[in-house]
Amino acid sequence: MTISQKPVVGQSQSVEKIPEIIPNGPGAAAILAAGIGSAAIGILALAGDASKAINGLLTFYKPSGALSGVTTVAIIIWLVAWFILARRWGNKTVAMSRVNVGAFALLLIGLLLTFPPFMDFLQGK
Repeated sequence: MTISQKPVVGQSQSVEKIPEIIPNGPGAAAILAAGIGSAAIGILALAGDASKAINGLLTFYKPSGALSGVTTVAIIIWLVAWFILARRWGNKTVAMSRVNVGAFALLLIGLLLTFPPFMDFLQGK
């Protein structure tokens, strides 16, 4: 929070300090969108590994297999989430602690779902 100094009407000597709140919505939108994108990579990687039909849908480039679609779709999800959240929170101040906890939880989901032993455990391999 920054403090602006504005003179009080009628008194040229004294200065009243008025807090100026800078919105943190755009930054919070970027942080939460990053978590959403991370979770999307994990969910899509698990789905592509577990289902041959989804694997086929996510294969955009044969030499790299489903990984090409997983990363492309996850990037699209991240950008769309960032755009929507930035538009909604553009001039707002949001609770950063909640945003950070949510983004960190989504990041952990993304990391767990891309960890091969955990993926195999979920698929019963």
